[in-house]
Formats: sequence, structure tokens, C-alpha cells
Amino acid sequence: MRPLALTAGEPAGIGPDLCLAAAGQPRRWPLVCLADRAVLLERAQQLRLQVQLEDYRPGEPVAGAAGRLSVWHVPLAAPCVPGRLDRRNAGQVLQLIDLAVDGCLAGQFVAMITAPVHKGLINDAGVAFSGHTEYIAARTRSALPVMMLVAGRLRVALATTHLPLRAVSAALDTARLTQLLAIVSDDLKGAFGVNAPNIAVCGLNPHAGEGGHLGDEEITIIAPAIARARAAGVVIDGPLPADTLFVPRHLEHYDAVVAMYHDQGLPVLKHVGFGHAVNVTLGLPIVRTSVDHGTALDLAGRGNADAGSLFAALELAAELAARPAPHRAAPAGAGTPR
Repeated sequence: MRPLALTAGEPAGIGPDLCLAAAGQPRRWPLVCLADRAVLLERAQQLRLQVQLEDYRPGEPVAGAAGRLSVWHVPLAAPCVPGRLDRRNAGQVLQLIDLAVDGCLAGQFVAMITAPVHKGLINDAGVAFSGHTEYIAARTRSALPVMMLVAGRLRVALATTHLPLRAVSAALDTARLTQLLAIVSDDLKGAFGVNAPNIAVCGLNPHAGEGGHLGDEEITIIAPAIARARAAGVVIDGPLPADTLFVPRHLEHYDAVVAMYHDQGLPVLKHVGFGHAVNVTLGLPIVRTSVDHGTALDLAGRGNADAGSLFAALELAAELAARPAPHRAAPAGAGTPR
């Protein structure tokens, strides 16, 4: 049975706290944490947690019992102080992601789960970084990753991710949006087990453009993409005004919503599910999930971090890894987490 890979994220944030919280829980699947072992030990002492850390050795059994954690030790470049960022450690943060991605591609891991990173720190260290989604897509050579957050039955995918608002309109493209809609539909069927998914698509402008009086992106870009996707067999409605689409009685008819930009869809989802929502990347050859929050530097090492989103991300990663999906091919002899 191959393990899940959990990257510890920004060491000065709550990532190590979350990893230790996961170690303390009973698990139905083997788990490997990619982190600096010394940071985990120091944080465990600060949090007064009794956790037994074991060195991860590929091919050997992985710790699964509560209170034990297998660790792939990747040392930091500089000492870590909770709450204090140090750009010298940005390289290690990226190395954790690289090792997890490469391990998933090689069949060493069935899925990867990522604790939060600090985008600003990585950029300050000289690496152009807009987020896990884009970075992992480049690492896996995936043409079009799709960021989707999940909170129970509510699923919100994004047509654009981490862009300034003024850049969103120029980033929308009919061909790309058509492809994105197909990926969402295919992964709802394959990864999430939804037999006949029904998707709603938001407009970009207020009132979905008001017939062109409040912007024409709905007419020139979004509606043509919906028509192409519908012709290819995707069951889909839109473009719909976001302010009325997110009313509960309308949402109940849909298996996913595609929002045009980050802050159009995610505030609603996080209002409904913050603390147990999960970030999933669709369109990859691997399974990747993440927490729905940031590094929370002010909470690091204080014992106040809520690990609910991480627990949900671990469970969903195991669930998705157990199902075939159109963008993934399981290595020969691969097992699934239980």
C-alpha cells in the first residue's frame, strides 16, 4: 500500500503544527511527511505533543498508528523561528513540493497534500511563484490546471486563479475556458464519482453583463465557451449572475460552479466551509489536495491552529486516489489507500 505525501509548507507558519496534528490522529492510510525533522521535533516540544518521528525509507513500511509519523527529512538552510519568515528557507519549501510531485509521478506516493506556503517569501527569494496550482502544473507539464475548492457538496472551480482583478478579463479566452469546462466535467465523473454532473458558470460582470450593457465578456467569450462545451456533451448552464447563483436554492441543482476569478467564488465557499474546505487541483496526472487557508504566522507554535481543513484534505486525497480519473494512469501494481 503506497503512502500519501504531506509537505510541511512554510516552516515559520502553522504547516509543522498541522503535520503534528495529523500524526496524532488515527489514520486509515499510510502517511509520509516531507519536512525538516528538527523543526517538527522543536514544534512538538513547544506544543507539548508526544509524537514519535520515524525516518522514511522508500519501500519499507510507513508508520500509520496515532502518535507516530514517518518523516522524509529535508533540512532547512537557516534556523526556523515560529512566526518569522526567512527567505533563505524558500528553497527548502520548493524542494518539498518537488519531491512530493516527483514521488507521485514515479508511483512512490498515491497522492500529495500540501500545507500552506508563503508566496511573497518565495518571490522575495527570487523565484517567480504564483501558487501551488501553477507550480505543480509546470512540474507535471500539465497544460491547464484547474483550482477547485470543495466544502461538502459545494464545489467551486476557478477560470483564473491568482491574478490582479484588472488582469482577469484579458486572461479569459474561449478556447481555454472550453477546455477548462471539459476538465471539470471529466474530473467530477472520474475523480468524484458524479455520474452526470451539472455545472453552472458565472458571468464576469454584474448581472452577467446585463445583455452587454455592463460588459461584453459574457457575449464574446463565456457564452461561446459554454456552447462549445455543451456541444461536446457537458451539461452546463450560464453565464449566470454570481450574486443570485450562490443562493442555496439555486446551488442545489448543480454539482459544481465555475467562477471567473478568485474572489468571485471563494468568499462564498469559505463562508460556508472555512476550516473544513479543501483545495483540489484538477487536470493533473497526480492527485493533489491542500488546506483552504494560509500560513497563519501569528498562530505558529501556539497550539491554536485548526487542523480541520488538513484532515479533510487528507481524507479527500485518499478518496480521490482510490478512483480512476481521466488525467491519471496508475502505475503497474499500484495499491490504493484504505
